[in-house]
Amino acid sequence: MNAGQRSIRRLANSNAIPSRDTICTSCLLRLSIQTRRHAATATAAAPQPDEPTLQPAPQPPMTNQGPQKAYRLLASAVLSRPPMLTRSLTPFEKAFYLYQKRLNERLVLPFTRYFYHKKGTVADKEWKAKQKTRKSAARDIGVYSGYGDEAWNDEVLVGDSTAEYETQVEALIADAEGRDTVFKEKVVGVEMEGDNKAEEINAEDGAEEEEGERKVVGKELVVERPLARVSEADEKGDTRSLSRKMDRVLYLLVQNKEGVWRFPEDRVYGRESLGQAAERLLVQSCGVNMNTWIVGSHPIGHHVAKFSAPVHARIPPNRLVRTSDTELERNELGEKVFFMKGRIMAGQVDLSGNEYGSQDFAWLAKEEIRERVGGQYWSHVKNMLTER
Repeated sequence: MNAGQRSIRRLANSNAIPSRDTICTSCLLRLSIQTRRHAATATAAAPQPDEPTLQPAPQPPMTNQGPQKAYRLLASAVLSRPPMLTRSLTPFEKAFYLYQKRLNERLVLPFTRYFYHKKGTVADKEWKAKQKTRKSAARDIGVYSGYGDEAWNDEVLVGDSTAEYETQVEALIADAEGRDTVFKEKVVGVEMEGDNKAEEINAEDGAEEEEGERKVVGKELVVERPLARVSEADEKGDTRSLSRKMDRVLYLLVQNKEGVWRFPEDRVYGRESLGQAAERLLVQSCGVNMNTWIVGSHPIGHHVAKFSAPVHARIPPNRLVRTSDTELERNELGEKVFFMKGRIMAGQVDLSGNEYGSQDFAWLAKEEIRERVGGQYWSHVKNMLTER
């Protein structure tokens, strides 16, 4: 400890008030810091008097003076039937596939018959008979000969039916039955005639078969025609049938007791999930004759609507939900509908024993749904529905 520090201690222990006249500035600063430190420690160590604390006045318990206010929570099943047939081709697609077939027709012009059919066999004779009428190895795209005087005339004219589905089906069936595939019509610019019916030759005649001719023994082969794409339900306009619009996705709509068309829907009772509520409401509203599948456990969309005035509702318990055992009473301000995606696997709707008073049902495509539901409801569901 040097002399300056001893002087500071001496001044600190004395009662004299230090000033700039007695000590230097740096010593005066040290003394002031020490004094403040000791004063702060003494203040913290001194006992503080207890301050009276203000206790809040006791409040009376809150009691519900009326029914609870809430939104009506609904689960709705968007039940669909997937397409049964591929959709019809567009004009562009028809032209594209016809181009592919005509390209294949040109590629098989240098067809080596004896590489595929042994000379003198039944297959070789059948090939000669078909080659005589259709001029090439192609089966269902008309007649074209790349080695004749009309080889240049290979354009498909406007209005030609070569690319149409019905024409191709008839050509394939005629080929399978052993008939001529050339009909009395103008095909790719060439007027051709052919027999639609094969000539029956009695096996007992013993006539020898010439090259390029067919011989039919007994009855002709009849190939079953494919079913029409337009069903009987389409012709009658039966919207209840699942056999209509077989190349489109159909959705189930029901007409409730108020006469409003909507997807099947019902309240969510107790602690059931949206998926459980969707499965239950299909049984209670559409019967047990349907085999359905709810896809996933999350909704694919929702619809929110507010009532013009609160609606007083008494909600009885549901017999199929174990967690719903008491009757509820509340004022509902609006409705919130959550849509669950579903598929029908088999069966049909049966409204005879429905518990919601539904009047009618229909299987409709997207554009048909728009004509039956309201504008606000349609704006919330249109993006959930497929175009085809």
